[in-house]
Amino acid sequence: MDIRKFIDNSLLKPNASEEEVENFVRKSAEIGFYAVCVNPYHVRLARGTAGKTTVVCSVVGFPLGLSTKEVKVHEGVRALSDGAEELDMVMNISAFKTKNYRYVEEEIKALKRETGAVLKVIIETHYLSDEEKVKAVEICVEAGADFVKTSTGFAPTGARLEDVRLLKEAGKGRIKVKASGGIRDLKTALAMIEAGADRLGTSSGFEIYKEATES
Repeated sequence: MDIRKFIDNSLLKPNASEEEVENFVRKSAEIGFYAVCVNPYHVRLARGTAGKTTVVCSVVGFPLGLSTKEVKVHEGVRALSDGAEELDMVMNISAFKTKNYRYVEEEIKALKRETGAVLKVIIETHYLSDEEKVKAVEICVEAGADFVKTSTGFAPTGARLEDVRLLKEAGKGRIKVKASGGIRDLKTALAMIEAGADRLGTSSGFEIYKEATES
């Protein structure tokens, strides 16, 4: 297994300098990770540094998901114009908790419709019951999302194996699963893939790759 092809190597901390982002993207591209995931402000820089074989992913509505639908759509469209190819959008968790499922679905549909990009919807599993996680998957499927993603990495807990299994089972082959949050070593990364993750979001891609090459 080539672990690199599962990894969206992520640099999303707010205090990263442009030089740090550029070095991060360049090293990620040299290693050959599937994608780099950055904040919208850094998309243009990442695209200019990543080369032709590394996908650039931008977050949308990150990390709370509480921007309005129109703002999220604008953010996604702008990210694509700056060179992003994939979008990791945070679901409106407040609307979801209010059971305003129509709004949640319409927001996802709007972003997918207006961008046409590969769309991963972060449902932030830490805040959801198992029943709510299954409901969130159904909404993502109905809205045409490509992935359901566990976490932003900013909640108290991140990806858990039982959540990856649950999301994979609920998806029934209709949607892919991205595990993210707290994946810091090779053992955890492989366990997430074994549980059903199609992609991994991690800020520890360099460390995981080093472990893989030394094992």
